[in-house]
Amino acid sequence: MLAKITSAAVLGLDSVPIEVEVDAGRGMASLTIVGLPDAAVRESSERMRAAIRNSGLNFPGNQRITINLAPADLRKEGPAYDLPIAVGVLTATGQLPPAALEHAIVMGELSLDGALRHVRGVLPVADMARRQQLTELYVPAVDAPEAALIPDVQVYPVTSLQALVAHLQGFERITPLPFVARMAPQPPPPVVDFAEIQGQEHAKRALEVAAAGGHNLMMIGPPGAGKTLMARALPGILPPLSLEEALEVTRIYSVSDMLPADTPLIQQRPFRSPHHTISNAGLVGGGNWPRPGEISLSHRGVLFLDELPEFNSRVLEVMRQPMEDKLVTISRAQGSFTFPANFTLICAMNPCPCGYFGDNERACTCSMGIIQRYRKRISGPLLDRIDIHIEVPRVSYEKLSSARRNETSATLAARIAGARERQHARLAANPALVCNADMGPAEIRQFCALREDSQALMRAAMRQMHLSARAYHRILKVSRTIADLEGVADIQAHHLAEALQYRTRVLEA
Repeated sequence: MLAKITSAAVLGLDSVPIEVEVDAGRGMASLTIVGLPDAAVRESSERMRAAIRNSGLNFPGNQRITINLAPADLRKEGPAYDLPIAVGVLTATGQLPPAALEHAIVMGELSLDGALRHVRGVLPVADMARRQQLTELYVPAVDAPEAALIPDVQVYPVTSLQALVAHLQGFERITPLPFVARMAPQPPPPVVDFAEIQGQEHAKRALEVAAAGGHNLMMIGPPGAGKTLMARALPGILPPLSLEEALEVTRIYSVSDMLPADTPLIQQRPFRSPHHTISNAGLVGGGNWPRPGEISLSHRGVLFLDELPEFNSRVLEVMRQPMEDKLVTISRAQGSFTFPANFTLICAMNPCPCGYFGDNERACTCSMGIIQRYRKRISGPLLDRIDIHIEVPRVSYEKLSSARRNETSATLAARIAGARERQHARLAANPALVCNADMGPAEIRQFCALREDSQALMRAAMRQMHLSARAYHRILKVSRTIADLEGVADIQAHHLAEALQYRTRVLEA
């Protein structure tokens, strides 16, 4: 008897249907899996055999069973095919009705006692089921809340093979989960509040501008000046994710198998801080079967690179294209995979290897040759893609011990949310543009026009600072953000002056 069960494979951030064909017939007792299975799929035969027997069901020991995973030219990986293979065997041997799963997708890893374990990529599978008009989805109970984020699909939380068999035989029905895609009403408090950061008003202002417009930022200063602390406070002032953005981020974490068990929908902007020993594949994604890297895991959030010169220069250079295109494409023999990478880059570094070049209180022990080699680890093209460059000096005792109350993260977040609302209204014609940093030349020409006094200032800056065309456009975008924070319709001279101040590179001083 032949049985056909539909499952799914995750490719990049998308999913494709996989047909599990099970043929049970006469012949020498054997079980063969074909269709380019990897080691985990081949081992499913033993997990499935033990799960069927330990669930009180009958595994045919006297039949020749052939299992084909179609399409046969697509390599299958992972243990998510355990459950559809087991259901196919039970259907082919007459223990389940043949048409019970005609419009359904089945996936899940089996333990030896028949219980179902977590599998990755349930969210893109649910989305694919909706697009393919497959109305039912059977997944492990721990993954069902994630799948229920997609409308128009009945998601059945399956705890065990025995429970699924009872459901399909009509003895004990499984109640499907309702559609639950909604955002929490109140975001959690920030890990670090800006009110607790003493001094560094100039740096905090620059971080506010970066958060309001999604601009990349570089902080340079001695050890202990507060660079890392301020970077970790940044997520607390970022605007909340919209539902569409939250689903984008959740899909990436689902495919990467990094979605917390108790968090079916990620509602806070990601903050990723990889160590400087990270590889190319770890940063931009890759592998034999490409997975998202850190730049995609920070999509719609912040990528913080501390001690920037310590990163391998080749690793840093591969970020240049994703920083411009807001996505990364990884090509392999089996095809190309595209991952989103619209992140805000925050960098921090010391001015020299010892960290005290230019410090007023501690002498630098580095020679000029060592300092130059240290700074040349970061290329000019990469620096050109960073909108805001600020110096973070040592904090004096008077400021550290001051009782003055600083602006809280909630106050800054409210001001930034207002600036983002103005940007959304301005860029509403193109849904792909979320903030000022996303604007292209056409939008810059339309929304960043300069008045005569500002044009004279910009002309002088272009000549004296030797700015590139990219730098010119980025200065205009930062100026637009500063005007949005002030609630002004037109870019004025003092907005442009502040943006030019952020463009002065400390590394070239």
